[in-house]
Amino acid sequence: MTDGSIPGREGEVRFTAVRGELLGIMARGYLGMLPTLGLYRFWMITWKRRFYWSHTEIDDDALEYTGNARQLLIGFLLAVLVFLPAYLAFFFLSTQAPEIVLIGYGIAGLVLWFLIGYAIYRTRDFKLARTLWRGIRFDQRGSALGYALRRFGWSLLMVLTAGLVYPFMAGNLWSYRYRHTWFGDRQFGFIGSWKTVAGPYYAIYAISAAIVSAAAADLFLRSDYVMVKDSLIPNWPIWLAGFVLFVVVYVGVWFYRALEITRMFSSIRIGDAAVSVVVRGRDMFAQFMLYGAALSGAITVFSVLFGLVMVSMLTPLMAKGGAPQTADLARIVQGSLVNFIVLLLGYLALLATFAILAEVVLGFGYWKLVARQAVITNIDSLRTVRAGPEDNSLVGEGIASALNLGAY
Repeated sequence: MTDGSIPGREGEVRFTAVRGELLGIMARGYLGMLPTLGLYRFWMITWKRRFYWSHTEIDDDALEYTGNARQLLIGFLLAVLVFLPAYLAFFFLSTQAPEIVLIGYGIAGLVLWFLIGYAIYRTRDFKLARTLWRGIRFDQRGSALGYALRRFGWSLLMVLTAGLVYPFMAGNLWSYRYRHTWFGDRQFGFIGSWKTVAGPYYAIYAISAAIVSAAAADLFLRSDYVMVKDSLIPNWPIWLAGFVLFVVVYVGVWFYRALEITRMFSSIRIGDAAVSVVVRGRDMFAQFMLYGAALSGAITVFSVLFGLVMVSMLTPLMAKGGAPQTADLARIVQGSLVNFIVLLLGYLALLATFAILAEVVLGFGYWKLVARQAVITNIDSLRTVRAGPEDNSLVGEGIASALNLGAY
C-alpha cells in the first residue's frame, strides 16, 4: 500500500483526561521522592503512563499499560552497575593534565550521545511491549544498537552541514522506528521520507540564513558601529535583524514542529489501516505560551517567598545596624541547620515546580493535541490481528533510567 486513500470505517482517537489529575500524580510523586532519595520517581513514572494510556481511547477502547515500578527500578540498578566503571574513569580523568581532561571529556560526551540514542530505542521497546489495545500487545523489534548508530551518524552530519540534512535524518529515523513496530502479528509501515518535511524546513532555514547574511554584511562590510561610552556596539539595524531572526526562529520552530508531527504521524500504516493526525501550529505555539506564563508565575511566587525568608534571616543583623554582607548570609546559613534545610527545601521545590509545569502544560498539551485530531482509517481491518507474547527479556529501561530519559 503506497497511498493514503485507504477505504473503510474511521476509528476516532479521544483523550479524556484533565490536567488536575495529572497535577496530583506529579505532586504526589515529587513529595515521595524526597524521603526515598529519588527512587520514588519510578512509581511516579508508572502512574503517569497509566494516566496517559488509560485516558487515550481508540475507537472507544482505551489503551492499557501493564508495566510496573519494580521493573523500572531493577533496570535502573542494573544500569548503575554498568556505569560504575565510567564513574571511576571520570574520577581518574579529573586528576590528569588539562589537555588530557579536555580530550577525555570530549570522547565521553560523544559516547554519552551515542548511549542516549540506544536508550531512546530501548525505552520505546519497553513501553510498547507493555502497551495493549483490545487485549493485544504492541512490540518493537529491530536493533537498539543499529538505531543508535544511525542517530549518531546523522548527528555528525547535522554538525558538518549546519543542519541541512535534518529532513533526511527525520525521515530515516521515523522510518526505522515504525518499520520495526508491531501490533500483535501486524507490522507497521511508514510511507514518509525526507520529502515529507523538506519544503517547510528549508523555507524557514533559507529565511533565517538570509537574515543572518544581511546582518553580517551590514556589520562587517559597512562597519556599522556606534560609539557608546568609549565602546563600539553594532548600530540599530543589527539589533533589528537579531530581533527579526529571533521571531522567525521562535515562531517557525513551533509551526514546523506541528507540521512535522502532522505529516510524519499521517505517514504511519498498520497493515491496511492508516493513521491520520492534524496538529495546528498555532495550538502548539499557544501551549508554549501557556507554559511561559505558568513558569513566570511560579518564578514570581518563589521570588517573593525567597525574599521573605531572606528578610527573616537578616533581620537580626539589620537590627544591629549596618547593611548585611554576603559573608553574613553565609555565616547564617552555615550556623543554623534550620536555615540550611529551609533553603535546600526551597531549591528542591523550585526544581520540582519547573518539572511539574513542563509535564502538566507541555507534556499533557502535546499528547492532547496529537490525540484529539487523530483518526485511524479502515480500523476494522485490525480485528483480524492475533495477539503475540510479552517480551519478558526487557528488564526495565536500563540506561534510559540511569540517564533520566523518557517523557512518558
